[in-house]
Amino acid sequence: MYTLIYVLGGLLVLVVVLSLIAPKTYDVFRIVEIARPKYEVFNYLTSLKNMDEWSPWAKKDPNMEKKFTGTDGEVGAQSYWKGNKDVGEGEQEIKNIVEGERIDSELRFLKPFKSTSDCYIKVEDTGSGTTKVTWGFSGKNKFPMSIFSLFKSMDSMVGSDFEEGMASLKEVLET
Repeated sequence: MYTLIYVLGGLLVLVVVLSLIAPKTYDVFRIVEIARPKYEVFNYLTSLKNMDEWSPWAKKDPNMEKKFTGTDGEVGAQSYWKGNKDVGEGEQEIKNIVEGERIDSELRFLKPFKSTSDCYIKVEDTGSGTTKVTWGFSGKNKFPMSIFSLFKSMDSMVGSDFEEGMASLKEVLET
């Protein structure tokens, strides 16, 4: 009986210690340079519908159900998706646009698990008609996911998808 109490107590202490040292936030992003003027790149990126042309998740389920509400490219526009197990179900809403500089969105994942993340796209003129694009998302690691993130980071889970998306964006805009 005492052994069981010690084991359970030890597990409880382990969980508490792991939750204290676990990362509380994440920020996954990738950067690409595109040989197009900044205003063209920015105008293209404000459209949620255009995202289907370069999104790695659109490629994982080309038959996913999609719905758009609001005026695409403006604050309040929303994209809803429901797809296979690789893309799940969720929605993205444009929350803020800094004209020519940045687009901020909120990602609300509904399935396979509920979570909310902040998504951002930044564009910078690098000169000579080339534009640097940073695409990323950030959020908070809630318990128990925070403990899981000690062993597998958010970057290791979706970083390759972001790399694929940036390569596709470059290809779409440069051809």
